Amino acid sequence: MKRITITLALSMLILIPALAAKAQTTTFTGTAVIYGMGRNTRTITRTFTLRINDITSDSEANRILSVLADDGQDALLRSIDDKELGRFSLGANVGVPVNAVLVDKADGQTRIRVIFARWIGFGELRYGRRSVDYPFSYLELLIDPRTGEGEGTYFQAARIRSRGGNTIEVEDFGTFPSRLMGVRMRGRPLS
Repeated sequence: MKRITITLALSMLILIPALAAKAQTTTFTGTAVIYGMGRNTRTITRTFTLRINDITSDSEANRILSVLADDGQDALLRSIDDKELGRFSLGANVGVPVNAVLVDKADGQTRIRVIFARWIGFGELRYGRRSVDYPFSYLELLIDPRTGEGEGTYFQAARIRSRGGNTIEVEDFGTFPSRLMGVRMRGRPLS
């Protein structure tokens, strides 16, 4: 009988922090309209899920900007690759770790900008495709703070450059960036 009590007590100790972490997660869901590029010109739709556990601090954002300005996007990728502030997934996939989350206000709405290392396929690397020069994915959401609804833009393959000061340029590999529609926020508001 004591073993069961100890086992339940241990499982409760493991479960409580997991539930507390889940309570602090902000989740965004919606539909991604992905425009084709290259030979594949068809447009597809997928559901998406963005889970954010933490946001990038101002000091960390300044460090990221200085790494980008001084050493370029490859150094930026190396410096943020170990960060996991959440996950982004399309469809029923497990998703990829989110490496940087920047939150501010724009025109009365909450603007959320997310940067993460994209998954690069073996064929891209093996054949030296031009898309390898676009190692990031970039996501920007505009959310109405009263309703928790909004829309956004998703660059599946992006190149990031510094333009001096606090200005960066995000270039999409595709013809058009994907649209994120019907976005809904659940959980704690980001600030």
